[in-house]
Amino acid sequence: MQIEKLSNAIDAKKYLRELGVDGGGLDILASKMKHHVIYIRDLHVGAANILKQDALSIGADLAVPRGTVIAATRHVDCILIATDKQLKTLSKKELMQPFGLGELAKKLQEFTTIRMPQHVEIMGIINANSDSFYSNSRFRDAHAIDAILKMIEEGADIIDIGGVSSRPNAPKVSVEEEFERVKPILDAIANERLYEKVKFSIDSYEPLVISHALESGFKIVNDITGLQNDEVCKLCAAYDATAVIMHMQGTPQTMQENPEYENILSDVYTFLKERILKAESFGVSDIIVDVGIGFGKSLEDNLMLIKHLENFLTLKRQILVGASRKSMIDKISASSIEDRLSGTIALHLEAVNNGASIIRVHDVKEHLQALKIKKALDTL
Repeated sequence: MQIEKLSNAIDAKKYLRELGVDGGGLDILASKMKHHVIYIRDLHVGAANILKQDALSIGADLAVPRGTVIAATRHVDCILIATDKQLKTLSKKELMQPFGLGELAKKLQEFTTIRMPQHVEIMGIINANSDSFYSNSRFRDAHAIDAILKMIEEGADIIDIGGVSSRPNAPKVSVEEEFERVKPILDAIANERLYEKVKFSIDSYEPLVISHALESGFKIVNDITGLQNDEVCKLCAAYDATAVIMHMQGTPQTMQENPEYENILSDVYTFLKERILKAESFGVSDIIVDVGIGFGKSLEDNLMLIKHLENFLTLKRQILVGASRKSMIDKISASSIEDRLSGTIALHLEAVNNGASIIRVHDVKEHLQALKIKKALDTL
């Protein structure tokens, strides 16, 4: 007899099929192999006691604070621990229960529908300016086209082009200056029909710039303001463009001045959900969400968002993460911008593990290699 401890990250159905499990039992057994850990905040103590008993009755559990059983406080935080199968059963049991458990049950049902993305796209970064924080990403005119062709050759799925730096404390740039910076590149992309070789994204929130990009064959609008401007929503709808909705607290000039959140995961989730609804009201159907790593976030905020990215999969949208060479890496392991590649790849692989399906990078070739290695590991 031989006994082996398998990783929790295995493809459960693959192993069950190889074992020869009957087809009817695949889903049932696979659901027992996936575990959920769900943090529930400010739950009515009566609901907590009901949920605790119902969870225990099906083999799940609810961690509650001391004194919950005697209702020492009116509301409590708790942690639910359940397999996928148990969560489905529990969500049905709680639908008709009091104290807000019906609302909780609907959210639990959402968690049972989460599916990790099967494919990851690489978005390469081209900055048509002279002040982006990473100098090797800055290109102008013909040099930008050379860089684009190189990224296409290296395997980029998307290329994101912007004319204004959004680093902390970046100087403001007029829309006329931004347009002047990017127009030669956009025109060259259109003239050479490069949009037939790769998808292009415009990193802007200015309607003038976005309009010209969409006319030049761009298919994606990457808006760091999260579609704050109604005119941007109208353009995305008119051109049937994909909209990237990013969360940012404040502006690039103010965002790192002591950013604070009541709860980083809930606050960002609420913002993204509201902006998705706004986009849809304008007729925008193809939406990507970006939690905004480094945009009005502390180091802990950034790490929490990457670690618990799965929380945002219930939005039913692709998730983009851009942590490429950002200063948060220095706060963990002191380094220069030029030496942040290994830290970047570590952050992006963790993001992919937790649900990201697009990673925005300065280094296309290196990320493609890392993703190929990851994919090889995932198939075992």
